[in-house]
Amino acid sequence: MANLNTAHGEIQNPGKFETPANIKTTLLVFTAFGIASFAFGLVSDPGRAWMSFIQNHFFFMSLAVGGLFFATLQWITGAMWSAPVRRICEAFSSYLPFALLTVIVLYFGIHHLYSWSNPSVVAGDPILVGKSGYLSSTFFMVRNVLSVVIWIVFARAMVKNSLAQDTTRDSKLTLRNRVIGPIFLILFALTYTMSSFDQIMSLDPHWYSTMFGIYCFAGLFYTVLAVTCLLTIYLMSKGRLTGIVNENHLHDIGKFMFAFTIFYAYIGFSQFLLIWYANLPEETGYYIKRFHESWFYVSCFLVAGKFATPFVFLLPRDSKRNPKILVGVAIFMVIANWIDILWMVQPEFFTDGPRIGIIEIGMTLGFLGVFGLFVANFLAKNNIVAIGDPRLAESVHHHHQ
Repeated sequence: MANLNTAHGEIQNPGKFETPANIKTTLLVFTAFGIASFAFGLVSDPGRAWMSFIQNHFFFMSLAVGGLFFATLQWITGAMWSAPVRRICEAFSSYLPFALLTVIVLYFGIHHLYSWSNPSVVAGDPILVGKSGYLSSTFFMVRNVLSVVIWIVFARAMVKNSLAQDTTRDSKLTLRNRVIGPIFLILFALTYTMSSFDQIMSLDPHWYSTMFGIYCFAGLFYTVLAVTCLLTIYLMSKGRLTGIVNENHLHDIGKFMFAFTIFYAYIGFSQFLLIWYANLPEETGYYIKRFHESWFYVSCFLVAGKFATPFVFLLPRDSKRNPKILVGVAIFMVIANWIDILWMVQPEFFTDGPRIGIIEIGMTLGFLGVFGLFVANFLAKNNIVAIGDPRLAESVHHHHQ
């Protein structure tokens, strides 16, 4: 491992990280199980298979672009604290090419998921006729494929600069990302909102919410912070971040997790309040579906689970500095957001309650396996810490009072 000499002292470059063979094997088994589950679902219950596909595609696509979003924020703001953990978020973006593939695969399930893609349904519905210029299969695919391509282009450019800085130590590469970053953020806001509308909200083409994009974004950042926390603590447990990441960095991650738990609740409540107060039939149907039968209990979980549980556990200062508590809360947050997306997808097809069986579990593990393999491959090829970042030395030595 190389050493980096700074005014603050010597920082040892932790280098690359080779994922243990047993974990790689597990990820490969997950991937194979996911493929088998999808194939089984297409034969036994195609509609259910495609429901699980869109749910997990959207979950992991959001996690991948969310990692790039988080890293971009750090470059633009010149954040000091995040320099030792930013590379982990950059690794998430390595999954984006696979997300492009899954967007293309989604084309083959359009007729199972989106009623607006069936001409006979549209012809008998004046509302869908009015939306047919936008909600068409070809236009849907073009704009969603283009969105992921845009994300990939920006990921390649900014992550390339970050990786090059490991060798050159050139601070101008950070400045380049500060120039590119705002352009990405503007395009990200537009394209991710559109993807949320297209892939999730249009499952019910009669319903609409101007807050739906920001609601999905809240879930995106909520999950990115949780997974970043998990991988950071995992690498710390392997001794690979010794002398670089400490409890002060965990405190900062924990503060973000706490803050965006509140942000999620604020956006979710705001969307609900506006729809409840207006009491318009074309809007209230969305929540009526989710407040009846077994979906009522899932809705309660999102209030008591996705919001209240992380809020309570992360409120004390010491909890944000305790790796065991952070791991437990982070795992819970990831599962909670997965359930949230299931809550957005399945009620459009199953009004009596959720379906979680071999198809849903198998496909989730499959997507998890692929995502894990991409991240593991990235960390095996590149330094796990942005060792050339000009603010790294300052970050390593910062602390909270």
